[in-house]
Amino acid sequence: MITCYLRYVIDPHKVPEFEEYARLWIPIVNRMGGTHHGYFLPSEGASNIELALFSFPSLAAYEDYRSRMAVDPECVAAYELDRRNRIIISYERSFMRPVLDA
Repeated sequence: MITCYLRYVIDPHKVPEFEEYARLWIPIVNRMGGTHHGYFLPSEGASNIELALFSFPSLAAYEDYRSRMAVDPECVAAYELDRRNRIIISYERSFMRPVLDA
C-alpha cells in the first residue's frame, strides 16, 4: 500500500471554497480505486494549511489513477473549480508506506 500525503497552502480567505473542492475529490478517489482518508482543515494554528491523505494498493495503481484523471469529467470539473476560484496557492505531494499492526 502507498499513501499520498498532500499539504496545500491556500488563500486563507477561501477555506469554504477549499472545503467544497475537497468534498469533490473524496468520492472521486474512492471511485477510482483508492481509499480517501479525508481532508484536514485548520482549526488552530495556521489558517492557510490544509492536508489530505489517501491510499492506493501500489504506486502503479496510483499512477494509473493519475493517468485516468486527465480525462475523467469529475476530475476535470474539480480542477476547474480551483482554477476559477484560485483557492490553492501551492501544494506538495509525498508518498509514504504505513506501518500497521501485524
